[in-house]
Amino acid sequence: MNSLRTRMVGLLVGLTLVAAVGATTTRTAQAALPPLPNTVQQWNKIAEDTVVGSGAFQGEGEVYMSYVATAVYDAVVAIEGGFEPYGPAINAPAGASLDCAVVEAAYRTLRHYFLSNPALVASLDGYYAEALSPSNLDGCTGDAGKGTSVGLAAANSIIDLRTGDGRMTPIGTTSSFEMKNPGPGVWRRTPPFAPPQTPWLGSVRPFLLKRPGQFQPEPPIPLQSNEWVQQFNEIKSYGGATSAVRTPEQTAIARFYTANVVRQFNRAARDLAAARALGVLDTARLLAMVNTVSADALMSVLNAKYRFLFWRPVTAIDPTAVTADGFGPVPGFDDGNPATAEEPGWRPLVTTPNHPEYPAAHGTNTSAMAEVFSEFLGTDEIDLDIRGFDAAGAPGNLDAVRHYDTTAELRNEIIGARLWAGLHYRRSSEAGVHLGRKVAHYGLNHAFKPVR
Repeated sequence: MNSLRTRMVGLLVGLTLVAAVGATTTRTAQAALPPLPNTVQQWNKIAEDTVVGSGAFQGEGEVYMSYVATAVYDAVVAIEGGFEPYGPAINAPAGASLDCAVVEAAYRTLRHYFLSNPALVASLDGYYAEALSPSNLDGCTGDAGKGTSVGLAAANSIIDLRTGDGRMTPIGTTSSFEMKNPGPGVWRRTPPFAPPQTPWLGSVRPFLLKRPGQFQPEPPIPLQSNEWVQQFNEIKSYGGATSAVRTPEQTAIARFYTANVVRQFNRAARDLAAARALGVLDTARLLAMVNTVSADALMSVLNAKYRFLFWRPVTAIDPTAVTADGFGPVPGFDDGNPATAEEPGWRPLVTTPNHPEYPAAHGTNTSAMAEVFSEFLGTDEIDLDIRGFDAAGAPGNLDAVRHYDTTAELRNEIIGARLWAGLHYRRSSEAGVHLGRKVAHYGLNHAFKPVR
């Protein structure tokens, strides 16, 4: 997949590449594995906790989740067959343990990418020790290490394949980007004025697409157009922190979609797998689809955001919200359109993320996920529960549950959610929805296909 490399990787190669990693592994205190139906789900949850625990931003986090998901998928496909591998094919010896391959692929991949974080490594070592304990996989010795060898090869194949892909470290680092001259419509940093979020992500080599920026939306709304006036007024009315027209349900939906998307959609995939009693192979395929498509969708949207550099509603509605950010004069500009009325002190319901506005990232990612579930299930009638943030619960919770009968319901709701949150003009989310669907459709037509 996505490579000019040979399509066959020998197990000896995989073992050689990870020899140093294996040598540094220490037997540490065991940790209770997540109580999930199979090893793929267990290590997906471990990966999720590791990635989120690292402090990675959501798009950045999906890159790391994809490393793990593709390694696990390739290990499973090597043993089970049935689908095209993501990377070079691996020769699996007869009798290789599927569970041992999954554990090794996930553990080795995670440990490689988070080696600089001792706390995360200690946690991973604990899970690994428990996974290999006699009460679980009996040390993976029953198959003479064959499954472990497959997992090692899969992990190192992905590590090798993704070396030099443009990912920047340390976690959460910002980067330079080509700025525009300050003026109406141009993005400025927003309260609380954090550094620009991961501009580099828009230039990372995609997992499924041919190149960064392969799909681009049309330009944002012209500020002198009637459409701009309508959408300025709409978000000013419905998206403000003290809006008198937004309903309690709309407020709850807006807050629902402040959940971390790494957690939200990996949980949705695990829930779907459990509800439909999916086996290891189908679960691994679904999670690889979810994470690689999400990564490519968020790369694509960041690529577009830092190209268009369109201003956020808080900047457009309240020019005094702009401070000394190094990007232009203080305060900011009004839009120059006599049909709009700025409002000093206006703030959105939800704190504005620290990246440009157009197109909407949540619109892009949620639409891409809708396409994944539709493709996997073979229907737009997805009949899916998705968990999100409940404002009455603890920070970062996924206690709220919303049900979607169709992909159209999910796409329509994310457009409203980001409007009611005060973060995105309607057209920006519509553009994101279109972009996400295109990214997912292309990606899934070029990966994870049945073997014919």
